[in-house]
Amino acid sequence: MAMTHTPGPLKAITVLLLGFYCVSSAVSLAWVLYTSFKSNAEFFASTWALPSTWRWSNYAYAWANAEIGHYFFNTLYISVVSTAGIVLLAAMAAYVLARIVFPFRQFLFYLFLAGMMVPGMLYLFPLFVQMRNMHLTNSHFGLITLYIVTGLPFSIFVLTGFFRTLPTEMEEAALIDGASPWRMFWTIMLPLAKPGLITVSIFSFINTWNEFFWSLILLRSGKLYTLARGLQTLFWNMSTESRWTELFAGLVIVMLPLIVVFILLQDRITEGLTVGAVKG
Repeated sequence: MAMTHTPGPLKAITVLLLGFYCVSSAVSLAWVLYTSFKSNAEFFASTWALPSTWRWSNYAYAWANAEIGHYFFNTLYISVVSTAGIVLLAAMAAYVLARIVFPFRQFLFYLFLAGMMVPGMLYLFPLFVQMRNMHLTNSHFGLITLYIVTGLPFSIFVLTGFFRTLPTEMEEAALIDGASPWRMFWTIMLPLAKPGLITVSIFSFINTWNEFFWSLILLRSGKLYTLARGLQTLFWNMSTESRWTELFAGLVIVMLPLIVVFILLQDRITEGLTVGAVKG
C-alpha cells in the first residue's frame, strides 16, 4: 500500500510563514490601491473603508502637479539605458570567462564575485569624491555610469553560469567555417543565451527603477530626480499639505510598472535562474 508523505513541522511552519507574508503583502497592496482613490477627508475618517467616490483626479494631480510624470520618464530613461549597458558589458565579460581559457580566468571571476559582497556604505565617500572630481555628480550620465558599474558583478555571475551550459558543437562548427570570435559571439552564442539575458535584464531594470540611495547622494537638481528620489520630495510636500491620498496615488504609479513586468515575465525569471543554477 502506498504511503502518503506527511510534511514535517518545520516545513509546515515555513509554509505558514510564507503564506502569511504573501497574504499580508497582497492586503497591503490592495489597501494602498483603493486608498489612492479616496479624498483626504475619507482617509482620515475611516482608514480601511472603501472610497465612496473613486477619485481619478488624485492620479492626475500626482502625475502633473506633483511632477511624478516628469520623474517617471527620467527613471524610465535611466533604467533602460543602464539595463542595456549592464546586459551588453556583462554578456561580453561572462562569455570570455565561461568559454575562453586564459591565465587568471578564475581569479577575475572571483574578483567580480567580490564586488557583490562589498556593502555600498564602505565605498560611499571615496566613490562620491571620485565622481565629483570627474564632474559626474548631478547628472543622469553619472548616475547611469554608477548603475552599470554596480550592476555588473551580479549580472556577470548569472551569465557566466548560463554560458557554461551552452553546447559547444555550434561553436566548433562556426570556428571550422572561419567565423571570428566576435562574430561567433554575436550571431551564435548571444541568441542562445536569450533566457539568461532576459533574466539579467529584468533584475537590472527592477533594481535601477527602485534605487534610491545613490540618486539621493548624486542628484541635486529637481528636474533630474528619479521616481524614488521624487517620491521622497513628494512625501515631504504632501505631508505638509496633508494631501495623503495623492501621495498614495504617486506610490501606485511607482509600483505599477514593476508589478506588470513581474506578472508578465515571472516564468522568464525562473527559467533563466534555474537553468544556470542546475547545469552551471
